[in-house]
Amino acid sequence: MKANNGYLTLTIATIITTIGLGAASAASKESSSSTPQQVFDGMRQSFQAQKAKGVHARYQWELSGPNGGKWWIDVNDGTYKMGKGKIDNPSVTFVTSDKDWVALSNGTLGGKWAYFTGRLKIHGSQSVARKLDEIFP
Repeated sequence: MKANNGYLTLTIATIITTIGLGAASAASKESSSSTPQQVFDGMRQSFQAQKAKGVHARYQWELSGPNGGKWWIDVNDGTYKMGKGKIDNPSVTFVTSDKDWVALSNGTLGGKWAYFTGRLKIHGSQSVARKLDEIFP
Protein backbone atom coordinates (compact mmCIF):
# COMPACT_ATOMS: atom_id res chain seq x y z
CA MET A 1 0.00 0.00 0.00
CA LYS A 2 2.81 2.44 0.75
CA ALA A 3 4.16 2.13 -2.79
CA ASN A 4 0.70 2.82 -4.19
CA ASN A 5 0.22 5.83 -1.94
CA GLY A 6 3.63 7.14 -2.98
CA TYR A 7 2.74 6.67 -6.63
CA LEU A 8 -0.59 8.41 -6.10
CA THR A 9 1.12 11.32 -4.35
CA LEU A 10 3.67 11.57 -7.17
CA THR A 11 0.91 11.43 -9.77
CA ILE A 12 -1.10 14.10 -7.99
CA ALA A 13 2.03 16.24 -7.68
CA THR A 14 2.55 15.86 -11.43
CA ILE A 15 -1.00 17.01 -12.07
CA ILE A 16 -0.54 19.97 -9.77
CA THR A 17 2.67 20.96 -11.52
CA THR A 18 0.84 20.73 -14.82
CA ILE A 19 -2.00 22.86 -13.58
CA GLY A 20 0.24 25.38 -11.85
CA LEU A 21 2.83 25.71 -14.59
CA GLY A 22 1.10 24.62 -17.74
CA ALA A 23 -2.43 25.22 -18.88
CA ALA A 24 -2.96 28.28 -16.78
CA SER A 25 0.29 29.77 -18.04
CA ALA A 26 -1.63 30.91 -21.09
CA ALA A 27 -2.47 33.92 -18.98
CA SER A 28 0.90 34.09 -17.23
CA LYS A 29 1.48 37.61 -18.49
CA GLU A 30 -1.60 38.75 -16.60
CA SER A 31 -0.99 40.71 -13.43
CA SER A 32 -2.12 39.61 -10.01
CA SER A 33 -5.06 42.00 -10.39
CA SER A 34 -6.42 39.92 -13.28
CA THR A 35 -9.74 38.18 -12.99
CA PRO A 36 -10.49 34.53 -13.67
CA GLN A 37 -12.35 35.59 -16.81
CA GLN A 38 -9.15 37.19 -18.13
CA VAL A 39 -7.29 33.95 -17.41
CA PHE A 40 -9.83 31.92 -19.38
CA ASP A 41 -9.76 34.47 -22.20
CA GLY A 42 -5.97 34.05 -22.33
CA MET A 43 -6.36 30.28 -22.52
CA ARG A 44 -8.44 30.67 -25.69
CA GLN A 45 -5.39 32.03 -27.49
CA SER A 46 -3.18 29.09 -26.55
CA PHE A 47 -5.44 26.23 -27.70
CA GLN A 48 -3.53 23.52 -29.62
CA ALA A 49 -6.02 21.76 -31.90
CA GLN A 50 -3.52 19.11 -33.03
CA LYS A 51 -2.89 18.11 -29.40
CA ALA A 52 -6.64 17.85 -28.81
CA LYS A 53 -7.25 15.36 -31.65
CA GLY A 54 -8.88 12.27 -30.20
CA VAL A 55 -9.44 13.94 -26.82
CA HIS A 56 -12.92 14.02 -25.35
CA ALA A 57 -12.76 15.79 -21.98
CA ARG A 58 -14.86 18.12 -19.90
CA TYR A 59 -13.14 20.46 -17.45
CA GLN A 60 -15.00 22.32 -14.73
CA TRP A 61 -13.72 25.12 -12.47
CA GLU A 62 -15.50 26.12 -9.26
CA LEU A 63 -13.96 29.34 -8.00
CA SER A 64 -14.98 31.07 -4.77
CA GLY A 65 -14.51 34.75 -3.99
CA PRO A 66 -15.86 38.04 -5.33
CA ASN A 67 -14.73 37.28 -8.90
CA GLY A 68 -15.51 33.59 -8.55
CA GLY A 69 -18.01 31.47 -10.34
CA LYS A 70 -18.08 28.41 -12.50
CA TRP A 71 -16.32 28.01 -15.83
CA TRP A 72 -16.01 25.02 -18.12
CA ILE A 73 -14.11 23.81 -21.15
CA ASP A 74 -15.39 20.98 -23.34
CA VAL A 75 -12.67 19.49 -25.57
CA ASN A 76 -13.98 17.31 -28.38
CA ASP A 77 -11.61 15.80 -30.96
CA GLY A 78 -9.55 18.83 -31.89
CA THR A 79 -12.11 21.48 -31.02
CA TYR A 80 -13.24 23.11 -27.82
CA LYS A 81 -16.03 25.18 -26.35
CA MET A 82 -15.60 27.35 -23.27
CA GLY A 83 -18.11 29.14 -21.09
CA LYS A 84 -19.36 30.23 -17.72
CA GLY A 85 -21.60 28.00 -15.68
CA LYS A 86 -21.78 24.30 -15.05
CA ILE A 87 -21.10 21.50 -17.52
CA ASP A 88 -22.75 18.09 -17.20
CA ASN A 89 -20.54 15.15 -16.21
CA PRO A 90 -17.12 16.86 -15.99
CA SER A 91 -14.06 14.64 -16.40
CA VAL A 92 -12.12 16.87 -13.99
CA THR A 93 -13.21 19.57 -11.55
CA PHE A 94 -10.81 22.14 -10.12
CA VAL A 95 -11.94 23.87 -6.91
CA THR A 96 -10.10 26.94 -5.61
CA SER A 97 -10.58 30.66 -5.00
CA ASP A 98 -10.65 33.32 -7.69
CA LYS A 99 -7.42 34.86 -6.39
CA ASP A 100 -5.66 31.50 -6.15
CA TRP A 101 -6.66 30.56 -9.72
CA VAL A 102 -5.21 33.83 -11.02
CA ALA A 103 -2.07 33.30 -8.90
CA LEU A 104 -1.70 29.74 -10.22
CA SER A 105 -2.11 31.11 -13.72
CA ASN A 106 0.53 33.80 -13.45
CA GLY A 107 3.00 31.63 -11.54
CA THR A 108 2.89 33.47 -8.21
CA LEU A 109 1.32 30.43 -6.51
CA GLY A 110 2.85 27.02 -7.05
CA GLY A 111 0.48 24.22 -7.95
CA LYS A 112 2.02 21.70 -5.57
CA TRP A 113 1.87 24.16 -2.69
CA ALA A 114 -1.74 25.03 -3.48
CA TYR A 115 -2.75 21.38 -3.59
CA PHE A 116 -0.91 20.23 -0.50
CA THR A 117 -2.17 23.17 1.55
CA GLY A 118 -5.75 22.59 0.46
CA ARG A 119 -6.02 25.77 -1.60
CA LEU A 120 -6.60 23.71 -4.77
CA LYS A 121 -8.74 20.59 -4.96
CA ILE A 122 -8.89 18.35 -8.01
CA HIS A 123 -11.69 15.84 -8.54
CA GLY A 124 -11.78 13.36 -11.39
CA SER A 125 -9.46 11.76 -13.92
CA GLN A 126 -5.76 12.34 -13.37
CA SER A 127 -4.84 11.54 -16.96
CA VAL A 128 -7.42 14.01 -18.28
CA ALA A 129 -6.14 16.68 -15.87
CA ARG A 130 -2.60 16.18 -17.20
CA LYS A 131 -3.82 16.50 -20.79
CA LEU A 132 -4.97 20.06 -20.13
CA ASP A 133 -1.34 21.26 -20.20
CA GLU A 134 -0.82 19.86 -23.70
CA ILE A 135 -4.06 21.28 -25.06
CA PHE A 136 -3.67 24.75 -23.52
CA PRO A 137 0.12 25.23 -23.04
